[in-house]
Amino acid sequence: MTELGKLGKLYGLGIGPGDPELLTLKAHRILTTVPVIAYPTLENGKVFARGIVAEFIRPDQIEIPMPLPFSVKRSSQPHYDMAAANIAEHLSAGRDVAVLCLGDPMLYGTFMYIFNRLSGGFSVEVVPGISSVMASAAMLGVPITYRNDVFAIMPATLEAEILRDRLSVVDAAAIIKLGRHFAKVRQILDELGLLDRALYIERATLPNQKIIPIREVDPAAATYWALILIPSQTKPQ
Repeated sequence: MTELGKLGKLYGLGIGPGDPELLTLKAHRILTTVPVIAYPTLENGKVFARGIVAEFIRPDQIEIPMPLPFSVKRSSQPHYDMAAANIAEHLSAGRDVAVLCLGDPMLYGTFMYIFNRLSGGFSVEVVPGISSVMASAAMLGVPITYRNDVFAIMPATLEAEILRDRLSVVDAAAIIKLGRHFAKVRQILDELGLLDRALYIERATLPNQKIIPIREVDPAAATYWALILIPSQTKPQ
C-alpha cells in the first residue's frame, strides 16, 4: 500500500458555464499541471466539459473519460463507482487527478459523486467555478436579488406540485435542467402569474447562446442546457 504522503491528490475543477475565458486562474494552473484529467461523457458520446478546456490539455496528460447516463430511467451508481475506481488507481499510484466539472463542482456537479466515494481515502481540493445560474444573470443583464430577497434554485425535474409550491414562496428563482420539462414549467409559471417575469436562456456564454422570449420558446426544442431565471421585483434604492 502506498504511504499516505505519497498518494495523489484529487481536484474537483469548476470550469464554468462554457466560455473558456471564465476559467479561473487557479483552475487553469491545476488543469495544465496535473498528470491525469477525468471528465464526464454523455451517452451519445459528446464530451462537453473537455471541449471547454481542450486548448489547455497537453498530449502527455492521461485522460479518463467517465461515461455517465443522463436518463432518469437508468441508474448512475455503477457508472460513478467505475469512474471512482479508475481515478483511485491513479491516486494510489501517486498521480494527481483533476476532475472537470461544468459550472461549480458542489452545485449540482458531477464531481460531488466522485467526492463522496473518494474523499475518505485521498486528499481532495475543490476549486469553485462560475455556475450557469450566475453566468445567465450576467448574460441576461438582470440583477437576481436585492437586500433580504430569498433566492432558490430548482430543477425542472421536480414534480409539478412541488415545483409550484416552492415557486410560490420565493422572491427570485432559477429553474434548471429544463429540456423535456419546459412545457410543465411554463404552465406552472403561467398559473402563478410569473410568466411575464420569466427569462429564458440556453447555453449561456457559449457562441451558440440563445436568449428567447419565453412565450416564443418551442417546448420540443428546449434543451437540458437551458434555464429560466425569475429575477427579484424588489425596487433598488
